Amino acid sequence: MTETTEKPGVLVDLADVAVHFPIKRGVVLDRTVGYVYAVDGVSLQIERGETYGLVGESGCGKSTLGRAVLRLERPTGGKVVFDGVDLSGMKGEPLRRMRRRMQMVFQDPLSSLDPRQSVQSLLFEGMRAHGLGSDRKAADKRLRELLSAVGLPSTSLRKYPHEFSGGQRQRIGIARALSVGPDLVVADEPVSALDVSVQAQVLNLLEDLQSEFGLTYLVIAHDLAVVRHIADRVGVMYLGGIVEESPSDDLYEEPLHPYSKALLSAVPVPDPVVEDEREQILLSGDLPSPAAPPSGCRFHTRCPWRQPARCDTERPVLRELKPGHRVACHYAEEIRDGRLKPHEVTAEAVNPADFGDLDITATPSS
Repeated sequence: MTETTEKPGVLVDLADVAVHFPIKRGVVLDRTVGYVYAVDGVSLQIERGETYGLVGESGCGKSTLGRAVLRLERPTGGKVVFDGVDLSGMKGEPLRRMRRRMQMVFQDPLSSLDPRQSVQSLLFEGMRAHGLGSDRKAADKRLRELLSAVGLPSTSLRKYPHEFSGGQRQRIGIARALSVGPDLVVADEPVSALDVSVQAQVLNLLEDLQSEFGLTYLVIAHDLAVVRHIADRVGVMYLGGIVEESPSDDLYEEPLHPYSKALLSAVPVPDPVVEDEREQILLSGDLPSPAAPPSGCRFHTRCPWRQPARCDTERPVLRELKPGHRVACHYAEEIRDGRLKPHEVTAEAVNPADFGDLDITATPSS
């Protein structure tokens, strides 16, 4: 039995988690010439029974963070605490036992299922690995109940993955994750490979299963509509760090970080009048390489509200602007209140004494 977490209600607690991948060069002797900073200082908490949505563009590190939560990737730094137990340095049999309580639903349902195994074998394999399949009759009953829970007939047990549609294969992946009775399910882009009509079915299924089994979800996605439909709280990730975190409705009604504003402004609105009149933020430049992230604020190279002196040199911390709403931006209040305009630098926002001999001449952001 694991010890209870210090804060009641918190199941997952990440503290300054980092995952850095070494860049190797050399023919005979590999030498490390740099690192890819896939995840760089992420702190967040996921409460029991809630759905936490993690969004961001491709390459921001959200999938790596999800794998680090399950210890499929070993964190370079920080702590991953699950139900009061620090998983960061855990290995061997203790880690295997903890993994029964944490499962993953992968992005591509076809490549994540062994084509040479039947559905029955796929589902039973995980149960047997965790010592749950000793009674074969009880295990068979469990498998039929799982298929029924995800909306598949019991006749599916004898079939193979290629005999199912994409949505049905994802249901099998969900059933496999549930087969060992987990507390936490990490869903990495669970519907991105599916048709739009099937996406809604799978999302509704996840919500029903959460109510039935008391599950906690970490849903990783780049589709903001998907996250809005299913998540209670949302974390916006950019270049290895969380830049904004808030309840789902708050984020969509009033995003406070410039990157969140840009993401939401790119979501099309079905009303043509609203679509033509609403503010659209176009980001300049490409996403910087995680092997050479910018100094200071990671977003400053593309931010329309950039203030060169501070944004280029000082990395903002994730701070709470209102209850439950945290933002990593030096000028979030000024941007929210309209005191700071896009492509405009205000001299009073910067204290020259804080930056010594740095040139803080006001210039528009490129």
